[in-house]
Amino acid sequence: MKNSGQVVVRDPVHGDIRLTGEEKALLDTWEVQRLRGIRQLGTAHLVYPGAVHTRFDHSLGTLHMAHRLCRAIDEAARARPSELAGLGPAEERVIRLAALVHDVTHIPFGHNIEDQSGLLERHDSPQRIRARLEGGEAGEVLAEAGALEQVLSILGAGEESVPQAWRDVLSDTISADILDYLARDAWFTGLFLRYDPRVLALFRVDRASGRMFVDVSKGGMLREDALSEVIRVLEARYYFSERVYYHHAKITAGALVTRAVEEALDGGALKIQDLFEHTDESLLSALEMCCVERAARFARLYRRRRLPKRAAVYPRYANRDLQEEMLERFFKPGRRSERRAFEREVEKALEKETGTRTEVILYCPRREMQLKESSIHVRMPGAGAPAPLSTFWERIPRIRDLEDSYRNLWKLYLLCSSPDVEVLRRAARIAESLLPGLKNTYQPGG
Repeated sequence: MKNSGQVVVRDPVHGDIRLTGEEKALLDTWEVQRLRGIRQLGTAHLVYPGAVHTRFDHSLGTLHMAHRLCRAIDEAARARPSELAGLGPAEERVIRLAALVHDVTHIPFGHNIEDQSGLLERHDSPQRIRARLEGGEAGEVLAEAGALEQVLSILGAGEESVPQAWRDVLSDTISADILDYLARDAWFTGLFLRYDPRVLALFRVDRASGRMFVDVSKGGMLREDALSEVIRVLEARYYFSERVYYHHAKITAGALVTRAVEEALDGGALKIQDLFEHTDESLLSALEMCCVERAARFARLYRRRRLPKRAAVYPRYANRDLQEEMLERFFKPGRRSERRAFEREVEKALEKETGTRTEVILYCPRREMQLKESSIHVRMPGAGAPAPLSTFWERIPRIRDLEDSYRNLWKLYLLCSSPDVEVLRRAARIAESLLPGLKNTYQPGG
């Protein structure tokens, strides 16, 4: 393997991260280097100016957290070898390589574009992962290392069978991925929403099932301190969702850039495949210069932070009976034309009432809200084999409360380009007549 010497990268979150020669070769490929230009939190820097960290940074951090998890798992296995399995240097090597490329399928502003438009598969679909790694520079490096098929399998896109624990380290509901991005997002947003690193020492691999789990029992008793550390991770994830991931200004910024991309795609100025080559900056520049007037205008508005305003907000907690109907009608893949027809109807009615042309966006930042981290397997006293944490909600009411709170973060937004409060109120009234029964809880200017 070329570049056989080790290198040390200084990371602001974790300190020194040591890379092997083959990891450095993988890091230097075009697919991984492109991630320097993809912000981890998309549009969040318009709310939290420090949130300019990238998926490149996160990939390094995920490798580091995978290393720490593997070491904790292996140490525990040496103490109880008949019950627990380890992850030694050979296994860790492949998991670390997978960590470096686990985000290479991301496109600029990907969560906004994928969840809202339905124009393309999610970034973690097997087809996207295999297409991105096979034939590219990163795939060549992995093939030279004899690890391509194993890495693809760890990421859910391979044909070779690998132990479940290898996948769990990177993609279980509490894993190296989330443990890095929670710590990283806290650092760069300046929010004191942190978990205690001691949670890492609780991870094990069950020899019988091959699953990674968190051990919250000892001597037949519940370790309340260990359970609290797990729940603290869940709480950190929820509060980040509340304050950052679904902040209303981040949502409206995401709506604006998503609409610019849709307009450019519809007008033939952009192809879906182009998205996989762009960074945040190059995509915005391409949109600003494209021949589709609305796409270019929306991109320029985003640059200037001239974000659309909320006219109406329809949260889940007020619209449980209609949530699925709205998703089916407007946001299921293939239903973009229905959503656009509704927006045009509101725009025409607004112009008739106010005499001004206003652009309207119906936006749903995520079709489903689920605090999936509560699916992490735990070993509870008296429960036998490890089982998902969510199955113990009767014993731990905080889990159910967190899950309900997380689901209630779901909202459907009616956005307008006009900042005029009267126009916004009229837009809400028009939408109310077109969507009978849907309850708006937002009052512009209130």
